[in-house]
Amino acid sequence: MTAIDTTTTKAIDPDKIKVILATDCGSTTTKAILIQYVDGAYRQTHRGEAPTTVENPFADVTMGVVNSVTEIGELAGRKLVGDDGRIITPATDTQGCDIYISTSSAGGGLQMMVAGVIAEMTAASAKRAALGAGSIVMDVIAANDGRRPHEQIQRIRDLRPDMILLSGGTDGGTKDKVVQLAELIAPAKPQPRFGSDYEMPIIYAGNNEAQDNVAEVFSDDGFDLQIVDNLRPVLERENLGPARDKIHDIFLEHVMAQAPGYDKLMGWTGAPIMPTPGAVGDILQTVARIQGINVVGVDIGGATTDVFSVFDETFNRTVSANLGMSYSISNVCAEATMPNVLRWVPFDMDERELRNHVKNKMIRPTTIPQTREALMFEQAVAREALRLAYKQHKEFATTLKGVQQQRTVGDTFTQDSGGETIVNNMTLDLLVASGGVLSHAPRMHQTAMLLIDAFEPEGVTMLAKDSIFMMPHLGVLASVHPKAAEEVFDKDCLIYLGTCVAAAGAVKQGKPAFAWSFNGQQGEIIGGEMELVAFPLGETATITLSPSRGVDLGGGPGKKIEKTIVGGTVGVIFDGRGRSLKLPEERAACQATIQKWTDTCGMYVEEEAPVAV
Repeated sequence: MTAIDTTTTKAIDPDKIKVILATDCGSTTTKAILIQYVDGAYRQTHRGEAPTTVENPFADVTMGVVNSVTEIGELAGRKLVGDDGRIITPATDTQGCDIYISTSSAGGGLQMMVAGVIAEMTAASAKRAALGAGSIVMDVIAANDGRRPHEQIQRIRDLRPDMILLSGGTDGGTKDKVVQLAELIAPAKPQPRFGSDYEMPIIYAGNNEAQDNVAEVFSDDGFDLQIVDNLRPVLERENLGPARDKIHDIFLEHVMAQAPGYDKLMGWTGAPIMPTPGAVGDILQTVARIQGINVVGVDIGGATTDVFSVFDETFNRTVSANLGMSYSISNVCAEATMPNVLRWVPFDMDERELRNHVKNKMIRPTTIPQTREALMFEQAVAREALRLAYKQHKEFATTLKGVQQQRTVGDTFTQDSGGETIVNNMTLDLLVASGGVLSHAPRMHQTAMLLIDAFEPEGVTMLAKDSIFMMPHLGVLASVHPKAAEEVFDKDCLIYLGTCVAAAGAVKQGKPAFAWSFNGQQGEIIGGEMELVAFPLGETATITLSPSRGVDLGGGPGKKIEKTIVGGTVGVIFDGRGRSLKLPEERAACQATIQKWTDTCGMYVEEEAPVAV
């Protein structure tokens, strides 16, 4: 196999990049966008899409890319594909682009297995590194995972990962345990998904004293061992960067090179191709860094739900593999339980009909609800899927201290989850939604309420959704032109739904929770109640919030604060229900409560909410 140089990006001066072409090669659809420098700013101007062609009978991913780009060219009146079938670079006044970039999750994305000596420590670190690089973690092997050696070997043999990440031990510590893990993997001879002559990449990121021993274990044919710095060089610190970088390099050199047509595609791009989830994480990190904010993003799909967070410049990503809205909808109903799903529905539903609905959604995943009742049920399922995914994310995103990805292990034993979560809803500034059930809800009020009910933001939080799922495109763009990526993210990618102002602390039902005033308007929120106030998209204002004793809106219990709020398509949602959110246990009372909240927030009305003067 010919090695592909992925260590450098083609040298392009960002100031000279005026026309940008980006694609995201998904498992079913290749989505392309055109970004141009217009009137002193970068804007997304055109988009196109076409079926992905990575599988037979086409078996060449560039065909789908060319088809989607050709559609953009026709819409923009700009020739982007040359007579030789390649994308034209650099740009002129009438044709081509200055840079072409791409992400990919075609063929199922990047799939990995990770292994570590202790499940709660080095194995957890390896999982964080793999998830942060944009992979799906198929399994975690650890010396104390409860499985016997022959069971672990069989599991390794059964899976067909793209690569394996092995870690264990601190630098200079004992070597025996991590070498024993290597001796489990080697005889299993795991076979990769792509390529009959493809050597399985093994990334070793463990005790540096054991490098020679591990190299000897994997010296046989069939393995390509790559050694990087230890994930946990000392007990108190975690160092994920080198392993993440190596995962990305191998993704290009091995996995992408084996997929049909990707060798050709990599010759076209002006920056390394990135896994789609990794690119989404990169744009959120870029925006959080440039704007100095904390961000949570969610992408809910048919089979999985990805949650991304950036708190105090620390990034985490989790994949809830069995929480989705079509292929995995029955798993959501089983894990959440049907009573928890139905608490969000303000009317009685026949359980037999519901179970048929769930089964039909699994076997016909592209169908959409045809009645208001079916829509409300699916959105109830979505609330529970999002709630469970966010709970898993908070348990995984535990305390980090120091620079970049440094984590104190002393904190990892303070909770069963493995440490104190860094996810703090009170300091969350921006909550971003993507995925069909959120992005394509009939009313944006529904998207806003699904986010608030599932994530339970506290204090003052901006709500937004990804308009056409262009976050992957912008993530890879951020690697070559952060300014352009941030401008397009803010102006074209996000649709601002508005601002949520939510009370935390000792909220007393039926008693005043907090008072608010902005733009000459004022009001008071009662505990257990909600209020929607229209505030036009694009406007900002300073809001004054005066919480009751014991109620916290971000300044501390009972402390008055002033914050800047942003208008949106929904407006300002005042939430006095308290945290954590509790619904009445009695069914009739619960239905009445949900009906009141949905009516107040205009979730299912036909006409648009009035605009405040």
